Amino acid sequence: MASADLRDELSCSICLSIYTDPVSLPCSHNFCRVCIGTTWDTQEGSGAYSCPECRQEFKERPALLRNRTLGNIAERFCPTETQLGETGIFCTYCDSHVPAVKSCLLCEASLCNKHLRGHSKSAEHVLTEPTTSFMERKCSVHKRILEFYCCEAFICVSCCLAGEHRGHRVDLLSEASEKKKETLRKVLEKLRPEREETERGAQRLQERRREVPEKAAGETERVTALFRDIREQLEALEKRLLSDISSQKEKLSLTLTDLMEQLEIKKDELSRKIRHIEELCNMADPLTVLQERESHGAADNEGGRERHDIKVPAVGDLDVDLISETLLTGLAAIATGVKGRINEQEATDLLLDINTAHNYLSVSGDRKSASYSLTELHYPQSLERFQNEPQTLSSRSFPSGRHYWEVEVSESGDWMVGVAYPSIERRGGQSCIGNNNKSWCLYRWNNNNRYLVGHDSEWTQLPHVPSCRRIRISLDYEAGRLSFYELSEPIRHLHTFTVTFTEPLHAAFYLYNGAYVRILK
Repeated sequence: MASADLRDELSCSICLSIYTDPVSLPCSHNFCRVCIGTTWDTQEGSGAYSCPECRQEFKERPALLRNRTLGNIAERFCPTETQLGETGIFCTYCDSHVPAVKSCLLCEASLCNKHLRGHSKSAEHVLTEPTTSFMERKCSVHKRILEFYCCEAFICVSCCLAGEHRGHRVDLLSEASEKKKETLRKVLEKLRPEREETERGAQRLQERRREVPEKAAGETERVTALFRDIREQLEALEKRLLSDISSQKEKLSLTLTDLMEQLEIKKDELSRKIRHIEELCNMADPLTVLQERESHGAADNEGGRERHDIKVPAVGDLDVDLISETLLTGLAAIATGVKGRINEQEATDLLLDINTAHNYLSVSGDRKSASYSLTELHYPQSLERFQNEPQTLSSRSFPSGRHYWEVEVSESGDWMVGVAYPSIERRGGQSCIGNNNKSWCLYRWNNNNRYLVGHDSEWTQLPHVPSCRRIRISLDYEAGRLSFYELSEPIRHLHTFTVTFTEPLHAAFYLYNGAYVRILK
């Protein structure tokens, strides 16, 4: 009864059999790895994965973590089941279904405990675990029991005495089995740590997968809040500018209205004078015309000896310069605030280390650029100098932190940009960046006009066709990320290496066949 209860506890609720490679879900229920994997394969595309026991749903497919303790218990329980006769093989000599505990290969019969006690104990009666496949345990030629192992074949005693294995050195099946078990145990010794490391890797990836949505949510919230604040500040600046423009417009409009009223009054006065003069000009009585004493401006000064021109008063315009200055100052303040919140990474100031430069690399006086030289330059001897490859390192190293630098590269020639440990070899073909486990680089091969990335002599061609001569190299030492970007419009990500760095890093440059590079910032 206790055994039946234990079997229930050790049975998968999907296949109803003893657990095979049991795994645990986040809800703590256990299943065979194959069973739950097949179940979730059918749920693919439904939008959620659920536990067959409690129906708890998971938006993403959970990683399957092996339940080692449960697996060990299940493995130990299986032989017990066999002893209890749950193999489905019954005693040949019992009328009722009595479970068999052994089978005799000579008799081709299965035996329960009762009949086993009375069975012959002679060596020719070979007893095995209960089986129904008796012919598979006999020689196909001599029909005798397979007892020996030779030349990777199972043979009987007749094969040893008269068959093709005559004179061979043969092993008993039990001896050959023990030898193979010993080999398998050695394999297990290697596989178990590898499996454990794989499980730890899966757990780390699972943790990273959980971290990604959290980090993405945090970044989404940060960017959303930033743009909300930017919009609010822009709206406030817009309102202030529109208010200033409206205020200037009202002030200017009042001035213009006042001046227009003054001009209207003057126009009316001039119109009155014109009518009076016209009346005088139309009079027939000379005495009346001459007796008129009112000043008539230009009419009293014949010949234009003293003329007074009428001018429209000067009126100011909208102060566009003030509006523009307010706009620029406001936008600059917003940009400064945004920059402070983004915590923008500053470009790293780099200089080339001339003591590492190959004798066919010409380094500029400001140590910001280098080019391939057709003639040998005969630099002073230095243990740090590259002897076989036309390359150089930066004088500055990066033992930690986040950094980036931008370079301009030539359209022609072959060039590589990347990073290297200071312990990189200085001689031989293995000293070339990308051809060893101490350097990582982006390579543009002119003949192919394609980008490649390389590390430890493994090269991968990228799908991008070069379209820009400016490259950004971004390094996050602690995170173990080295990224390359092409500064085109828009900026294009080329490749990212993920590494656990163990030494400080130097910027590295390789130039050949007329290539040059200049550090921009």
